[in-house]
Amino acid sequence: MELKDKIVDLLKKSEPMKGGEIAEALGEDKKAVDKALKDLKKEEAVISPKRCYYSVEK
Repeated sequence: MELKDKIVDLLKKSEPMKGGEIAEALGEDKKAVDKALKDLKKEEAVISPKRCYYSVEK
């Protein structure tokens, strides 16, 4: 499973999370997670309900 898919799956099951919390929950490198989040935001797959927090539209 690709990192972006893991992030979207995690966010579907949780409250809005910070990038560092996502990286910790998935056991991934924070820089890799930040890059994936940037791409996901560009693709409009994730939203940022408040600064530095990420979520998916449910």
